[in-house]
Amino acid sequence: MKRVIALLALLAGCAPVLEVGPTPDLALQTRAISSQALFGAPRPQPTQVPNAQIARDILELGFQLESGREIAALSRFEGPVTLRLAGRLPPLAVLETDRLLGRLRREAGLDIQRQTGPANINVEFVPRTEMRRSVPEASCFVVPDVASWSAFRARLRGSGLNWSEVLERDTVLVIAPSDATVQEMRDCLHEEVAQALGPLNDLYRIAGTVWNDDNFQTVLTGYDMLVLRVWNHPSLRVGMSKAEVARRLPAILATLNPRGGSGGPAAPSPTNRDWIRAVEGALSATTPARSFGLAREALGIAVDQGWQDSRLAFSLFLFARFAPPARGADALDALTQASRLYGALPDAAVPRAYVDLHLAAQALGGKQYSLVLQLTERSIRAARRSENGALLSSLMLLRAQALAAQGAVAQATELRRDATPFALYGFGSDKAADARRDEIALLAQP
Repeated sequence: MKRVIALLALLAGCAPVLEVGPTPDLALQTRAISSQALFGAPRPQPTQVPNAQIARDILELGFQLESGREIAALSRFEGPVTLRLAGRLPPLAVLETDRLLGRLRREAGLDIQRQTGPANINVEFVPRTEMRRSVPEASCFVVPDVASWSAFRARLRGSGLNWSEVLERDTVLVIAPSDATVQEMRDCLHEEVAQALGPLNDLYRIAGTVWNDDNFQTVLTGYDMLVLRVWNHPSLRVGMSKAEVARRLPAILATLNPRGGSGGPAAPSPTNRDWIRAVEGALSATTPARSFGLAREALGIAVDQGWQDSRLAFSLFLFARFAPPARGADALDALTQASRLYGALPDAAVPRAYVDLHLAAQALGGKQYSLVLQLTERSIRAARRSENGALLSSLMLLRAQALAAQGAVAQATELRRDATPFALYGFGSDKAADARRDEIALLAQP
C-alpha cells in the first residue's frame, strides 16, 4: 500500500492545496485556450440544496467573517455596479472578465458592466512575487474602500480596510496575479468578484460553492449564482440586521428557487474553530509530518463532532493527501470513504472528482484498468462542467493510460492529444503539461 502514497504525491499538482508553481508561459495564453474556446457556453447545474439550508447558509456566509467575527448588518452595493481592470493585464484578462460579467448578468440578475474609468470594483493585476511581499499567504484577495494596489499598500501601514464597518459598498479592490495560469487567473476573478458582490465568509460544510476554502469549486456554481441573486434582491436593503434578513429569506427563496421546497434537513452543528485551525495548519505546514499530524487531528475532530457532510469528507481527503508511506492502507480507505460521502451530498460532483482522481491513480498503479475507466468517466463530466482544466486533463491522461494498457492505442493517443489544451489552460506551459503527462505515465509502470 505504500504505492498509494507515491501516487498521491505524483498528483499533488491537482490537489486543492495552493502551491507556488513555475511561472506560466504567457505567450501561450491566446484565445484558443480561453474558457469560452475550451468549454463553450457555461453549464452550471441548478443547486440541489433545500431552500431551508440555503437560508441558513446565507445568514452564516453574510453575517460573519472568516475570522469568526460577527457582521452586524447587511452590506452590499446598491444600484448598478461598474468594474475596471488595471495593472499588468494577462493576455486573456478581458475575455475572462467579460465572460464572468455575462454570467453574473444572466444567472444572478446583476446590473454590472465593465468600464475603463473609475469604477466600483477595481481588479488590479500584480506579479505574484510583489503581491506576496505585502500579503505572503494570498493568491488573490478582495478589500474594501481602496481602488488601487498602491493605495492598499499605503493603508496597510494605517487603519481601515475593515469589512465589518462597511454598509453600502462603494469602492472595492480585487488583487489578482498577473503572471498566473489562465485557470488561476479565472479562479481569482470568480471568487473575489463574487465576494465583492455578495457574502464575505467561507464555509467548509458547503460542498457546491466557491465560498469554501477547500478550493474544490473554482468557478461560480448554480448555488453561488442563487446566493448572489438573493443577496442583491430588492426586498433586502443595506443595513438590515441578521434577524430582518432571516425573516425575508423564505419568501425570496420560494420565488427564486421553487424547486428548493419548504422543508430541509436539521441545522448543521457549528464548525469547530479547532478543526479549522487543524485544516489550515495541514495545508500550510512546511513538513510532511506536521501536515499529516494536523490532518489526522482534523479528522479526529470531524469524527468526534459526528459530521456527515463535506467537513468529514474533506478531513478524510486531507488525511489521505498527507499520509506517510506506512499508512498507505489507511489512506486508500480514507479516499474510498470520502468518495462515498461526497457521492451522497448535494452539489458535490466536483469534490468527488478530485477524490476519484486519486482513486483512479491507485487503480492504474494496480492494473485495475476497468476501474480507472469507470472512475474517470464520471469524473471527467464533472471536471468539464466545472471548467477545471488541470483536473480534466489529468483525468483524461489517466484514462488514456488505461485505454492503452487494454490495447486501445489509437483511442489513447487521441485522448492525450485532446487533453493538451486543457493542460496548458490549467498548468500554464508546455513544460508543465509535459511533466503532468510523464508523471501519469509513470503510474502505469511496474
